[in-house]
Amino acid sequence: MKNKLMLLLSLVLIIGIISGCGSSSKSGPDKKSNGSSSSKTIDDLKVSFVPSKDPDQIITATDPLKKLLKDQLKKEGYTVNKVDIDVGTTYEAVGEALDAGTTDIGFIPGGTYVLYDKGADVILTATRAGLNNDSDNPKDWNDNKPTTGTDKQASYYRALFIAGPSKKGQELAKKVNSGQQLTWNDLNSANWAVMSSSSSAGYIYPTLWLQDKYKKGITDLAHVTQSDSYGSSFARLASGQADVIVVYADARRDFEKSWTTDYKRSKSIWDETNVIGVTQPIYNDTISVSKNDPKMTPAFKKALQDAFISIAKTDAGKKVIAVYSHEGYKVAKSSDYDGERKAQELLQSLNK
Repeated sequence: MKNKLMLLLSLVLIIGIISGCGSSSKSGPDKKSNGSSSSKTIDDLKVSFVPSKDPDQIITATDPLKKLLKDQLKKEGYTVNKVDIDVGTTYEAVGEALDAGTTDIGFIPGGTYVLYDKGADVILTATRAGLNNDSDNPKDWNDNKPTTGTDKQASYYRALFIAGPSKKGQELAKKVNSGQQLTWNDLNSANWAVMSSSSSAGYIYPTLWLQDKYKKGITDLAHVTQSDSYGSSFARLASGQADVIVVYADARRDFEKSWTTDYKRSKSIWDETNVIGVTQPIYNDTISVSKNDPKMTPAFKKALQDAFISIAKTDAGKKVIAVYSHEGYKVAKSSDYDGERKAQELLQSLNK
């Protein structure tokens, strides 16, 4: 009888513990599926973009991201009181801000991330639509104009050497389209517009291409101007100030309308420009966060990853990230950019 009584008391105690656990879960803080608390608050979140286009255009296009990010992070368990967005004066300025912890999130190319990875942590890589041209032969791109998008997502892109409507630009294009190889003297006698030295498509990979083909780099070219945006490079190409520019592969699609409106050309960008060089593939842009920002906990970085991936799937989000030709995001790790690190090492060795 005593044993039966002890067994009954034990069962009552176990049931009580289980019931207690259940009631605690209902009365405690709301929990997300990933275990994060809904009570976390971020006072101010700063997002910085590199100036790959006109800064005013980027600011206007990305303004809706403030609300989208606040709403999505709320679903991830974080209340963000304020989101600030700015555009760095240079690619390096955004990298330095991440390193210093004066900005929280940076939309930066792989080349910029690698240069500043002591202070920046990559959390996402962008995906974008593939193109109908992907050959490393420039003539193939010219025989298959215009370049258009496909329904396949691509994890890489290429940089192109674009010759413009100037006499020298047309001379270089004619040579390529007739199947001839360009010489170093051909290239060195042209006027060039390039981006800053941390731009993957606008400087680094074109330098690697020149090194591979001619054992020379951009710094060896006699006539080079650095542009502050791709728009500035296209403006120089349209006016004849530049004979050759280096850009990302679908840049002409982005500036097709501006070619005949802002830059006042009478013919289309496809009629007046030709590809004279194609680089190796370049891993896509990153969304990186500061390593020196106390709010960037592992849980918050996971929330940011989930938030940006979700935002990119909405119509409003797609419209925002289209300013960088992004179409989605996938989780990234630092080793994804080891190829970019090798490119940077070669570039640094060339500059010694």
